[in-house]
Amino acid sequence: MGHSENLTLALREARAHTDELFRLVCPGALYDRPIPERHRIIFYLGHLEAFDWNLVSGHALRPGSFHPEFDRLFAFGIDPPPGQLPCDEPRDWPSVAEVEQYNRGTRQAIDGVLGELPERLLHVAIEHRLMHAETFAYILHSLPYEKKVRPEPGAPAVGAGSLTGTAPRHPGQTPPPVAAPGTATASAPRHRMLEIAAGPAMLGLAPGERFGWDNEFQAHAVDVPAFSIGKYKVTNGQYLEFVRQGAAPPFYWRDRAGQWFYRGMFEEIPLPPDCPVYVTHCEAQAYAEWRGMRLPSEAEFHRAAATAGVSCNVDFRHWDPIPVTADDDAGDIASPRQLVGNGWEWTATVFAPFPGFQPFPFYTNYSAPFFDGAHYVLKGGSPRTAARLLRPSFRNWFRPEYPYVYATFRMVER
Repeated sequence: MGHSENLTLALREARAHTDELFRLVCPGALYDRPIPERHRIIFYLGHLEAFDWNLVSGHALRPGSFHPEFDRLFAFGIDPPPGQLPCDEPRDWPSVAEVEQYNRGTRQAIDGVLGELPERLLHVAIEHRLMHAETFAYILHSLPYEKKVRPEPGAPAVGAGSLTGTAPRHPGQTPPPVAAPGTATASAPRHRMLEIAAGPAMLGLAPGERFGWDNEFQAHAVDVPAFSIGKYKVTNGQYLEFVRQGAAPPFYWRDRAGQWFYRGMFEEIPLPPDCPVYVTHCEAQAYAEWRGMRLPSEAEFHRAAATAGVSCNVDFRHWDPIPVTADDDAGDIASPRQLVGNGWEWTATVFAPFPGFQPFPFYTNYSAPFFDGAHYVLKGGSPRTAARLLRPSFRNWFRPEYPYVYATFRMVER
């Protein structure tokens, strides 16, 4: 099978995955807005197809659009500054039947010209859809339980292992054992700092990679002084001490009559102390300062990750986090654990272009609008991050107050 055929198959599998996610939403909730800063769910139903149409229409599609209004309506998501929330109403959006008809039409038209498209555009379509699979997961996470269709007990998480195979592992590394999400089946973590020697960190797309987004270029080395980094991500149990000292609880926690619970995708469970805590950048930074430490820079993360393993909790394997020690049987136990997987990791680095940055001419607003000093880089990956997005050069970014992303952190001292 050639590269183009592989990409065509990957696009179809990504479509099947996002289609399956939308089936978890009860029909009456499609016009809900689970996250105030985001569009209503109906937008995302149309956005994925509109994005693909707008992406490829200038290259191969003939004749012109059959629904220009929807092409514009569903073109872009939103990232409003704090205090500037959207105010549209359900009546402002088209019917589900109209959106589904638009989706069928765009897919049929795109499928007829897939063989004419440059490979880079297919990569963009696939990865954009998989990024939205994660975005939609945390939107779905905020939807009330009674408005979601819960998978059958024992069924794998939607999309698990179906898109890109297993997560990458170092040569000779055996697959780690699978811990049930939200349960502390692994050993209790012994938190300690690991010394990382001074040396270069390689940032940007490595030679030989077939695709990278504009902000991954150009590859370059950064000299990093010696530092120490936490072996594990900060856990719920550690952060609970901070809350007991007066800090606000994280978004995914709930206080039930004096007992803390984690609000999972499909049920609340008693707060698992050994799972990573999901927090905002502001909360992570405040905790690190409380402990007399700080967050790592993007370059320090790369330096630490050079010998670290990949968690089993990636590529849609689970809905929720697993213990920070769940992967301790895989790889070098003396290296930092789960730097990739089980939760994105906040860095202290403001999202900015690398030297030589050039925006994609066909997608100029992917990165550049966010080089505003108001977004921070995250690295690694979460339970809902597709395997093809786990390359070391991939950069995620969010506002420091944004509480919904599956983001955790670890601390650094020097």
